[in-house]
Amino acid sequence: MTCRLDSSNLEIEVFKVKPCGSDVIRSPKDRRSERAFLLDSNAETAQTLLYMDLPRKFKQTIEKHCMLSPGQRILAAVSGGPDSVAMLYLLYDLREELELTIQVAHLQHGIRGEEAIEDARFVARLAERLGLICHLKEIDLPQLKIASGKTSLEEIGRLERYRFFAETAQRHGLNAVVTAHSADDQAETIVMRLFRGAGRTGLRGIAPVGQLPVGIDRRCASVMLIRPLLDAHRREVMEFLEQRKLTYRNDSSNKDLFFLRNWIRLKLMPQVSEKFGDNLAARLCAQAQVLREEEDYLADLTRQQLANVSDGAKLNRKLFLNVNKALQRRVIRLWIEQRRGHLRALGFDHVEAALSLITAGPPQGRLAFPGGWQLAREYESITFKRDRAKVKPRCYSYEFKPGMSLAVVEAGIMIDSELIAAAPGKLPVNCMEAVFDAGLLKGNLLVRNFRNGDRFRPLGMEGHKKVKDLFIANQLPLHTRTALPLLVLDDEILWIPGYGRSESARVGSATKISLHLKAIPQPK
Repeated sequence: MTCRLDSSNLEIEVFKVKPCGSDVIRSPKDRRSERAFLLDSNAETAQTLLYMDLPRKFKQTIEKHCMLSPGQRILAAVSGGPDSVAMLYLLYDLREELELTIQVAHLQHGIRGEEAIEDARFVARLAERLGLICHLKEIDLPQLKIASGKTSLEEIGRLERYRFFAETAQRHGLNAVVTAHSADDQAETIVMRLFRGAGRTGLRGIAPVGQLPVGIDRRCASVMLIRPLLDAHRREVMEFLEQRKLTYRNDSSNKDLFFLRNWIRLKLMPQVSEKFGDNLAARLCAQAQVLREEEDYLADLTRQQLANVSDGAKLNRKLFLNVNKALQRRVIRLWIEQRRGHLRALGFDHVEAALSLITAGPPQGRLAFPGGWQLAREYESITFKRDRAKVKPRCYSYEFKPGMSLAVVEAGIMIDSELIAAAPGKLPVNCMEAVFDAGLLKGNLLVRNFRNGDRFRPLGMEGHKKVKDLFIANQLPLHTRTALPLLVLDDEILWIPGYGRSESARVGSATKISLHLKAIPQPK
């Protein structure tokens, strides 16, 4: 076995290992012989034969949607849970028949401590047993949530997973990412979208074959996303794993009812199934398939209509009014998606308000949209563009440790720091540097942006001064002052790069170790 560890992204590549132990995968020929034996044996139960249906269903789904072709190079997204483990073994079964090159990827989100670390180790060992290259990466999802300003940990985690999968596939010459979404995941997604007010487009559910989510690097556009387990139910997966005696990991966060999907899975779906039967998920999936087929047709019509009424930058109101009312909302959504790049945070009410302004509103009017975007009507001309003047500043806060370097992307500044022997007589020559007595920095150090009411005690002054007054005195523009990083010890501001440091933690004769800080502007 050869193993390479990249400490920057915890990427492990494992190869030249043959399968061994109880998890040995039998060849297709061996499995056909086994099937014949089981069919002829009265000793085998019906349950034993059930698990044999999952490989057949898996292959049928692949063939039905033309997911894989001979010689294809794929990246299997493996969490370590039952669905992804089953998917990996099923893909492994087909590797010779389809001449597949399979690699494995696992993202550790940094939110479940040792449990998550064990998940990553499990996936790495699983890949090792199968002789597959494994790519591991660890991120700090809570910190990314703070930096992004978004409220949904689930959504951020989803985007980061797909970004990692896409970039890994692109970097290693793989042309498809394979995920383990099942029929039960499909049903849960449909119910969740229904609660959130999704229309027909959302209620078509998860596509068997699709593109990577919006926001992923465009260089990865050629990487497809396929879901060959989408026709399989969770109970089939569990029976398959049990019969093969395959181990897997259970994610404890899947039991947290705070997350909507978990509540739907653990609370709602069992109660609804009790009333309407165990095949509820199958019925929802069938309905989603019908909607997908209808939506594909309507999507083509919508693109044609949008091309007739818009030059891209502007929408012609007179031409838009000639569009069938059944397609007008779709045209608006598609146009906004093209202008904005995505439809995140765009709800039904936004589309209805836009439709009302365009069709029945005053000759001139404006509507605010999430992210600082604005739809404006000026008589017969409709525009949709970003109103940067009204974009609210995003709050950020980063934990800071003496000796570390921190890139504050919001301000375009790198803060470097080092612990050095005290030099009381040596002071920084400009306000982009600062020196403090490291021994007096007792508490939590943060780097954050300005908050209303912030005060600090400038070096050489007795009293405190409002940070806002300092900014005004220096004629600092609003967009600059809201992004500028401040070094804070607990609730006290120590340093404002470029504009001064506080009286606190001064280097003196008793100082043994000093903290030297430097703020370095980064090129945009």
